[in-house]
Amino acid sequence: MIQVSRYHPLLVALHWFLAVFIIAALALGALVMAPRPNSSPMKIEGLRAHIIGGALILILMGLRFVVRQMSAQPAPAPTGSRLLDGLSFVSHRAFYLLVLAQVASGLTMAVQANLFAVVFLHQGSLPHDFWIYEARTMHYVFSRTLMLLIALHIAGVLYHTFIRRDHLLRRMWFGRRSEAAAALTHTRATSMP
Repeated sequence: MIQVSRYHPLLVALHWFLAVFIIAALALGALVMAPRPNSSPMKIEGLRAHIIGGALILILMGLRFVVRQMSAQPAPAPTGSRLLDGLSFVSHRAFYLLVLAQVASGLTMAVQANLFAVVFLHQGSLPHDFWIYEARTMHYVFSRTLMLLIALHIAGVLYHTFIRRDHLLRRMWFGRRSEAAAALTHTRATSMP
């Protein structure tokens, strides 16, 4: 089997789309919606965008999982430390679980607060405060943990880029996927008259 040097192009696209959508959803929730009182008319608009974004993240995460299972993966990128390699392994899996838990807690809170009727059908009103629901606490905890994991992920990329200088980011970008294909193309190009 040919060892690939990059992730499948669909996985690359999904990675970057999800990075933008997840960061946007976290920022919208923490910086825009949380400080705004539920009595504000703009709260419903923000909730609508947040719910649609959460659903889109769930769909893209499901697609990403399927594509990842069906495509060849590059070999793990070593850090030079067993501790950091273990942290990388655990944090990547925790990221998947936390995103799913974040969506699940948001969905639970939406059902408890009847948000689908309020936000999309304009029936009823928002509760005075979402903190009356246990799911709100979990949604908050998961969001802050996701923020920490994103920071850790970025720190790992910076470590690989500036300390190890192993071109890790190339794996999560578009281009030839296999070393053999790249070598064959180079050989053909140099042997042509």
